[in-house]
Amino acid sequence: MNSILITGCNRGLGLGLVKQLLNSNKPAKHIFATCRNPDKAQELNELKAKHNNLHIFPLDVSNYDSFDNLVQQIDEIVKDDGLNVLLNNAGVAPRSTRLNFAKDTDLRETFEINAIAPVMLTKAFIPLLKKASSANESQPMGVQRATILNMSSLMGSIEDNGQGAAYAYRMSKAALNMATKSMSIDFKNDGILCVTMHPGWVRTDMGGTNAPMQIEDACKKMLQTILSLNETHNGTFVRYDGALLKW
Repeated sequence: MNSILITGCNRGLGLGLVKQLLNSNKPAKHIFATCRNPDKAQELNELKAKHNNLHIFPLDVSNYDSFDNLVQQIDEIVKDDGLNVLLNNAGVAPRSTRLNFAKDTDLRETFEINAIAPVMLTKAFIPLLKKASSANESQPMGVQRATILNMSSLMGSIEDNGQGAAYAYRMSKAALNMATKSMSIDFKNDGILCVTMHPGWVRTDMGGTNAPMQIEDACKKMLQTILSLNETHNGTFVRYDGALLKW
């Protein structure tokens, strides 16, 4: 891929994916990493000092008014090449999980960050994704052309839900899955691939210390899968290793 933008890169999966991309055999020409407070993202800034293809931008995904400015800044860098990949990774998981502890504030905030923000950011970047798709129209669907990748969770699968609880998180990820499916239909004729991915249960601040997967291992497998995505994956829910998941 020529360019990729990832949200939520100050830690966890976002930072892990940035590291994998920088260390890949064919690193992207432009890796755009966003986070709310770049000044506090020490490890990300250390990477930037070593890699000229890494660009860091401040982004609060709930501040929709800032999106147009970010798009303009990215457009000035990629120019006629457009943006190949938009990876909506930023997310939250409230501590309250059982219904009797559910709070309306948690529900609203989780929906805002996990479901609404990815839709609005995608809307803002569609012109650059379409530009990339047109610039690479001879290429098949995939990251080498134009791709929208939404980071979801198996907890967003209705069919897989056998444990209940986690209302805010489950609901928000199910909504994101539905949004991805609609995007896959709306932008198919534009050659833009739309996929939602489950990263696995990973040992991050959100995943907790009991998670079986390390960040590096999960991100390595995810990147391999991301690079292999093609037209058959459009509108699907995939696991980090490429296996298809049930909605």
